[in-house]
Amino acid sequence: MKVYVDNGASTKVDGKVLKAMEPYFTEKYGNASSLHDFGRDALEGLEKARTIIAKKINASAGEIIFTSGGTESDNMAVIGAAYANKNKNHIITSAIEHPAILNTCQELEKRGFDVTYLSVDEGGFVDPKDVESAITDKTALVTIMHANNETGVIEPIEEIGKICREKGVLFHTDTVQSFTKVDINVKKMNIDMASFSSHKIHGPKGVGALYVRTGVKIKKLMYGGKHEFNLRPGTENVAGAIGFAEAVKQMKDSNVKHVTELRDKLIEGVFDSIERVKLNGPRENRLCNNVNFSYLGLEGETISTYLSMKGVATSTGSACASASLEPSHVLIAMGMKHEDAHGSIRMTLSKFTTEEEIEYILKVLPDIIKKSRRISPL
Repeated sequence: MKVYVDNGASTKVDGKVLKAMEPYFTEKYGNASSLHDFGRDALEGLEKARTIIAKKINASAGEIIFTSGGTESDNMAVIGAAYANKNKNHIITSAIEHPAILNTCQELEKRGFDVTYLSVDEGGFVDPKDVESAITDKTALVTIMHANNETGVIEPIEEIGKICREKGVLFHTDTVQSFTKVDINVKKMNIDMASFSSHKIHGPKGVGALYVRTGVKIKKLMYGGKHEFNLRPGTENVAGAIGFAEAVKQMKDSNVKHVTELRDKLIEGVFDSIERVKLNGPRENRLCNNVNFSYLGLEGETISTYLSMKGVATSTGSACASASLEPSHVLIAMGMKHEDAHGSIRMTLSKFTTEEEIEYILKVLPDIIKKSRRISPL
């Protein structure tokens, strides 16, 4: 049996998404900036896609900028805000952010910016009071992710947004993992900018979006034409945008309920059948599809390899860093010992995950853990 539970890395493209995209490869393939009928057809599709995504987060269509994915959106937001605020050189973020944020902030430090990296508690939560205390008259931006890509912990974004709005500081959040799984209302949550990615929600790879609230000024990263409201030059990926929007339409509340039930079944099954395991992050306030366990005394790579031999696809932490031999920076920030952090395995489910697949995992995993512990030098 083959089981894919690495949906936090990337997802299967929904068949309805493929069907929606097809005409934009074979019939409506014009450049959306062209004035002829082919161009107008492409533009019409692009603007419909923009409207669908905007409606999902209670934004206006003119506030959605299409990008190549979450990493580009994060870079646009952080670098764009940093250079648009000439008299402010301070950025606040957290120690558990995605590398698209952390590495961007570290690059800005090399360019003379000051960055505050807020700590988190054992559950992986940022304290809004720490955000408030860190803000100074030089703060240009606060960027805190909505939900962590490794542990699935959902951060108190609404509280943080309220603080930033009251302080007159721009607030950006990376919602790549949470979008369509957790309700996002950019007005209610006082979000100034938010990053999204298509391939985490059964859309195509290579397309994402950045929400930029009307009135917020950011400096663009690339130069060329005046595409995407003169913020992101280059011919738009119309088919990708169509697919992204269709993926948003296809994600229903019933999908979230289904995945949540399977997540809980998997968590309970692991606790019932395996000793010396730790769930990373809390049972509540975590994404519906995320299960991250540390199997104490073991290496995650060993477990993942054995699971792969049984047809089960997982990751050791986040897919973006799984090739690294370093322990998860997220788990270390949560106070975990290096040897325990090395024993973490992330399983991320999707709307296509079945109960039979969860039962199969729970059938093969206990024996894998027993076998691994017999041969483990730890």
